[in-house]
Amino acid sequence: MKALVRDGYGPPEILELREVETPVPKDDEALVRVHAASVNAADIDYLTGSPWITRLASGFGTPKNRIPGLDVAGRVERVGEAVTGLTPGDAVWADLTDHGNGAFAEYVCAPARVFAPMPGGGVTFAQASTVPQSALLALQGLSGKGHRIRPGEKVLVNGGGGCVGPFAIQVAKARGAEVTAVDKGEKLDLMRSVGADHVVDFTREDYTERGERWSLIVDVAAFRPIRDNVRCLTTDGAYIVVGGKTVRFVQALFVGPWLSLTGRRKKMGMPPWKPNDRGGLDAMTELLETGSVKPVIDRRFTLEQVPEALREQMDGRTRGKLVIAVHDAEGTAGSPA
Repeated sequence: MKALVRDGYGPPEILELREVETPVPKDDEALVRVHAASVNAADIDYLTGSPWITRLASGFGTPKNRIPGLDVAGRVERVGEAVTGLTPGDAVWADLTDHGNGAFAEYVCAPARVFAPMPGGGVTFAQASTVPQSALLALQGLSGKGHRIRPGEKVLVNGGGGCVGPFAIQVAKARGAEVTAVDKGEKLDLMRSVGADHVVDFTREDYTERGERWSLIVDVAAFRPIRDNVRCLTTDGAYIVVGGKTVRFVQALFVGPWLSLTGRRKKMGMPPWKPNDRGGLDAMTELLETGSVKPVIDRRFTLEQVPEALREQMDGRTRGKLVIAVHDAEGTAGSPA
């Protein structure tokens, strides 16, 4: 099979398209024919080995996983002898963060329990591939620290035009929130198109200086200090970090709880990241099948163009998700196998 392979850490250009052996599933594994994969900010972290904390999972000296790629949608090709619940031809999706990566290839092998049934309702493999990591990050961020959105509640999404932001905007709107979205000026139309009630160009205006208060701030970009965001919360509001600079994650992890204690009922921190959370995927399936959420695909690339796609993600130019089309990416779960 063809796959993008790297022998060490480095920029996207270190990846080479090579012929490698197609993996053979073990007793508890499934081999999936990749129809589409998508690019995440985490793909850059694992590719470059920076920030250093990513190497706790990917290997300190050299990467344990030579084929990158986290999000995948495809069809089951073969299953191991002990596998139940999956059969060849099933349309599935998964986030491979905890299971060897490998989505940037023609086939991928992982424990069968990792793969969940893909949505129906005409959702394509390309659309499905954008969901497992980015949409679950959005979903978990919107529910972080036990927060439950109430109809009419004011929610702010910082970084609303990238991988995670459009999902966060749409899910918040589906729950009845009034949404303010923040990003670069060239992404304002995108954020409006997915339902944002108000948009802010951070290159022209500092949202923390608007004098407004939000009951929930989901920070995908996290470029401002936590204290600046805390003063924008209602008395019982929550500030949740799901992306951005490493220093902001550290602040959310260690400073957030302290600020929560001194901020009366305000809550700050990071949601517990649960890759492949089946409840979250089921919730996203319902939202996708009813049309309440529609994945935003910026551009499609071939397998050979993965380095170009990763470079574009790295440069912060994306509006929504970048998709790697491998086999019949525009097919659906109901299409002939």
